[in-house]
Amino acid sequence: MGTETKLNCYTENTTSAGIVRVPNKVVTNSSTDQKTCSGIKNSSAVTSPSCSNVPFVPIHIDENDVIEGAKQIITSIRPSWNLNYVQFKKFTDGITNKLVGCFYNPPEVHHDVDSIANRVNGVHICSEDITAPNVNGEESPVDENNDSGNLSDADAADTDTESHNYTNECGQKQKDVILVRIYGNKTDLLIDRKAETRNIILLHSYGFAPTLYATFKNGLVYDFVPGVTLNPESVLLPEIWSLVAQRMADMHRVVKPDWNRNAKPVPMLWKKTQSFFDLVPERFTDADKHKRLEGVFLPIKRMRDEFAELYKRLESLDSPVVFAHNDLLLGNVVYTESRQTVTFIDYEYADYNFQAFDIGNHFTEFAGVDTVDYTRYPSRDFQLKWLRVYLQTYLQKSDVTDAEVERLYVQVNQFALASHFFWVIWCLIQAEHSTIDFDYVDYAFLRYNEYLARKDEFLSLDERLPKCKI
Repeated sequence: MGTETKLNCYTENTTSAGIVRVPNKVVTNSSTDQKTCSGIKNSSAVTSPSCSNVPFVPIHIDENDVIEGAKQIITSIRPSWNLNYVQFKKFTDGITNKLVGCFYNPPEVHHDVDSIANRVNGVHICSEDITAPNVNGEESPVDENNDSGNLSDADAADTDTESHNYTNECGQKQKDVILVRIYGNKTDLLIDRKAETRNIILLHSYGFAPTLYATFKNGLVYDFVPGVTLNPESVLLPEIWSLVAQRMADMHRVVKPDWNRNAKPVPMLWKKTQSFFDLVPERFTDADKHKRLEGVFLPIKRMRDEFAELYKRLESLDSPVVFAHNDLLLGNVVYTESRQTVTFIDYEYADYNFQAFDIGNHFTEFAGVDTVDYTRYPSRDFQLKWLRVYLQTYLQKSDVTDAEVERLYVQVNQFALASHFFWVIWCLIQAEHSTIDFDYVDYAFLRYNEYLARKDEFLSLDERLPKCKI
């Protein structure tokens, strides 16, 4: 899927350490008219005249031995780190990929790495283990004593360009945390990983994504974002949801990829969903899964036809096409209280898409993932407030009209139906290929049942669609 770009050619700029340097994008900041670039600052990096490079490490990490793989990555991109003082933590919160936190903790300063590890990006962690190699090179488990999921303001202190330096409760500074993400089995069928790398570099240059430190054959290495990920309670707080609305509006308004400046942007919704349909097997390897899916989702042609009919309706709404995140679930929004900011993470599905899809998809995620409750879908009153704040930033004006808000409200709720459909088909593919312990079949039914429950209600909103344009 996707298109090849020069950014993804890893055949040049190989260093003696076996790292391939990939040129970054250089983007002009319209407000300052100065060129900025993304990437890492590393003493061993080969740099272009304009900016540093993102290394490619030509290794494949076994998803059953992620700690050993993380060590290989560190050896390549952080050669100054003594592995005897690197602590590792595996996180089991995601349903697509695997994540390892690598904490460099040299002996001159001791920190409570487990406490910090349990709060990487604020996720409420179901941790498998944390290992702390001692001076003899032997790994020993670190006690798990904090799964609070909360980073204090002190923990979320300012960072420098190369690594995060955040202060613990005792006033000590904790340096050097990198996150190693290992792609889930066969997820390259679902996600254009080369486009993902390109998008992270692009969005980092605009200030919307963490620093990308390196990529490898089945994953990437990126910066720690201090803060807490949202949950179904925090996403309703005015001081937080207003930041999310403004952040999304800024992203939709300002991000203009260089590779598409002279072409009309094409929304990803149709092409991506069709590629998903093509990947759904006629018969699932697991007979029990096939039996559960048969009659509702299989054969897949009925679902194809239903989506085509829905898409035709949605296309007529004239929702603007913007560069969108497309997967803004609560765990992909990090709130840093000390700075009063939110950061979006995990840009696997970032692409041009309908504005209303990105917002509607975010609203459907208020229900949560581990415990799904669609009574949490935001009320009309909440949405109208949220959408007004969004439009004030997106349109760059304070006097947003009621008609403009109402029009976006209709569009967003109808595109929420497409969000459910999109992730249903995604679940069917994951149910066949993923090795992560998650019931994708059950989740597919949850989302499809919500689609059916809301379909008539949301499509009937056409009757009050204002004529104004956004």
